Formats: sequence, structure tokens, C-alpha cells
Amino acid sequence: MDKQDIFDTADAMADAARGVILPRFRTPMQADNKDAAGYDPVTEADRAAERAMRDILAARRPDDAILGEEYGASSGTSGLTWVLDPIDGTRGFVSGTPTWGVLIALSDADGPIYGIIDQPYIGERFTGGLGRAEMTGPLGTRPLQTRATRTLGDAVLFSTFPEVGTPADAAAFRAVASRVQLTRYGMDCYAYALLAAGQVDLVIEAGLNAYDIQAPIAVIEAAGGIVTDWQGGPVHDGGRAVAAANPQIHAAALDILARHPVE
Repeated sequence: MDKQDIFDTADAMADAARGVILPRFRTPMQADNKDAAGYDPVTEADRAAERAMRDILAARRPDDAILGEEYGASSGTSGLTWVLDPIDGTRGFVSGTPTWGVLIALSDADGPIYGIIDQPYIGERFTGGLGRAEMTGPLGTRPLQTRATRTLGDAVLFSTFPEVGTPADAAAFRAVASRVQLTRYGMDCYAYALLAAGQVDLVIEAGLNAYDIQAPIAVIEAAGGIVTDWQGGPVHDGGRAVAAANPQIHAAALDILARHPVE
């Protein structure tokens, strides 16, 4: 496996996505709704960014498979799959908040092996896997390392939506939230980046897709953290996710979630 080519290809995709998304950010735009029962927006920025990333893969790594939020799956022969979310947090994007991001993961049969969480407007890029765990941004390049908080009473917890998922999911989440020092909402993929950077301790979410979680898994695990489903198993196919800074915080959260069965 040519790690440098993987790094270079992933960076080229993140750069290309930045180039088509930023000119559209905080400008009047049409957002189509993908969810007739609720609100799940998609914009031309989402579609253009995924097309730009797919074009790079077609030129540089045509044998790899692709799974993207906007254009679905395409097969490959290499045993590797690029998992792309061109704008994770489109609700935040259309609202003008800088908490959305571009998610890029490379996975093999066992799950993600490399990932990028990129926030174009702030200019921060978080990368992890294949021996790399670092962020670049306005303050330069820094290593990623999750923090060593040992008790829930000292922990900071994030989730994107206060509703979390089903009513049963929400009840389980609230049971954890009642034990932590601070709970915050609405950060989209940037919450996972902050966990990898050692700023927060837990992210708990439900209703995720593979393209929502695979890049965060790679980045957080490279930084020393843990990401599983609510039962402690693999979560790279999506569903209910617990991302934790260390084994102690992870075990404490799982213990509480296990006492609140979900449907």
C-alpha cells in the first residue's frame, strides 16, 4: 500500500472540495429537501464537491471503490473504498455556521484505515490513520491526542441534535448527559474533530450513515480515542455511535447506555 499516494489523494480531494464549496458558503442558494417527513437539505455545493472528489479518484485511483452520500456506490477491484460526505452538516451550512465539514475516509474490509475531517471556512484539517494523527490550521500543524479525563463528572459531551434519535435513544442519551460536566449540541462533524484534538471527551449520536462516521472513526482512533456502537461493537456501517477520548470514559458511557435498552 502506497501510504503517500493515499495521503496525497485525500488531500487533493479535500482541497478540491474546499474550492467548490467556499464560493457558495453564506451566499443565497437553493436547498432541496431529501426528507419528505422532515428536513434533510442538499445543495449544489454538496453535489459539486462530491463530483470534484470523484473526478480526482477517477484520475488517480480508478481501481478503488467509492461510497458517497450524494451519488451512491461505485465498485472497484482494489479492496479499498473511499467513503465521502461532501458536506457533513448541511443544515449548518445553509444556516451559515462554520461547524460543517468535508469527510473523507478510506476503508478496507475491516473498516476505516484513514480519514480526514476538513473545515474549509476555518481552514482546519484533521487527519488520522496509517501512522498519521495531526491537524493543520491557523495555528500551524499540531499532533492530535485525545485527553485523559477519567470520570463522567469531569467530561464534556457533544451531540448534533437534542432529539438524538428515537425517544428511546434520547432517554439513553439523557441518562449519560445527566452525569457529565457539560453537554453541547449542534456541532456536526466538528465535534468529532474536537474530540480528536483533546478538547472534549464524548460524542454520542444515533441514526448515522457510513459516510457520517467512517472519517471520524479513523481520525479519533489515530488520536488515541475509541469509536463503537452503543453496545461496544463496530459502527463503521452507521447507526448509534459513541466516540470517547479514552477507555475509561468509553466504558462509563456504555455502562449507562446498556441500562437503557433501545428499540
